Amino acid sequence: MRNVVLMTFDACRKDVLGCYGVEKNLTPFIDSLRERLLLFTRAQATGPYTQASFPSILTSSYYLEYGWQQKCPSQRIFLSEILKEAGIATAAFHSNPYLCGYFGWNRGWDFFMDSMKDPVTPKVPFLKGDKINRRVETWLSSQKKIGKNNPFFIWVHYMDTHEPYIPDREYLKLVHPDLDISEEKMFLLFKEVLLKRDVSDLNNIELLKKLYHAHVREVDAYAKDFFGILESQDLLDDTTVIITSDHGDEFGEHGGLSHDDKLYSELVDVPLLFYGPGIKGGTECRSLVSNIDIPPTILHLFGLGPVAAFKGQSLLPIESYSNVGCFGEAIHQIKGKGGDISRDVYFYREEDLKIIYRADQDSWEMYDLLADPRETVNIVEISSMADGLKSKLLPHVRRWEKNFN
Repeated sequence: MRNVVLMTFDACRKDVLGCYGVEKNLTPFIDSLRERLLLFTRAQATGPYTQASFPSILTSSYYLEYGWQQKCPSQRIFLSEILKEAGIATAAFHSNPYLCGYFGWNRGWDFFMDSMKDPVTPKVPFLKGDKINRRVETWLSSQKKIGKNNPFFIWVHYMDTHEPYIPDREYLKLVHPDLDISEEKMFLLFKEVLLKRDVSDLNNIELLKKLYHAHVREVDAYAKDFFGILESQDLLDDTTVIITSDHGDEFGEHGGLSHDDKLYSELVDVPLLFYGPGIKGGTECRSLVSNIDIPPTILHLFGLGPVAAFKGQSLLPIESYSNVGCFGEAIHQIKGKGGDISRDVYFYREEDLKIIYRADQDSWEMYDLLADPRETVNIVEISSMADGLKSKLLPHVRRWEKNFN
């Protein structure tokens, strides 16, 4: 295996990608790859927002594993550190302020694009995907110029599907040609509806969805552009691309908007797609998998052995993958003040049964996702399986809660 790219979309729901059976035509490029994709149908994020989910994606560890800290604790072992030590070139391209060097996410990278320190964007940390791609293109060209031909690992993260949902008119017209809305109205929706989590007006929620859809179409275009960069530099045939998201977004399904400390499917069901040499395209894997399995899988792709500290396991070869259940967790986020560890919430999923525990209320919810995919009927009091799922989740909860004290 020559190269691996990890492509992550911020706040991108699984149910907006056409390759998952959606008919909205929001992702025509990714859908066009369907016959060359290995598609995981039941991939889970380990948290409902960036800080809770990215430890699994880049360090194969859980959010609260080392207690709650704003900065990434030194105990976490980064995938990039292992790859760099093995002689693989590592480069990261993103503009998410929660993943910047200040919080410790710059470990193990030969090149780390950190927009919070970038003089080009001193006030606006979110960069459009096309600008991210141009940085990738420049880095790849520079590697060639200096004669470096060792394998590379690139992590590229697009923020375009993240709020405030003010898409370029080009993409809005592509997905909703009849929608006539001013930028001022978009900003007002963000300020008065999204930030205040106001779900009282269904028309406003539908408008937000349409704006979000335009961003999905936009990020699909940036994915196409990225593949074009690889192809133009004769790298595509030697590169495996993994596409996923850190979490989804809510549009009123459980009384809220955006992504807060909830663990329902609209927030933790994520896309997970593999493309590249040796990948059996046109196939679906229905195994229950987690983003915590991504770092061990990338080690496998580079021919490197497992790391004892990693909590996940390689998804490849899929015939050898074996997993019983998936965990996830979150704490209540306070704008500008970090997290409130007294309000922690956890989930455990096994096949199509899912249990949620809100520790501050000592309350339980349980859902049969096959019969009730929208998670509207809490069956924890009537299901004969509830005690068994509780017994599997509680040790996970108690283990992490020890770190709070």
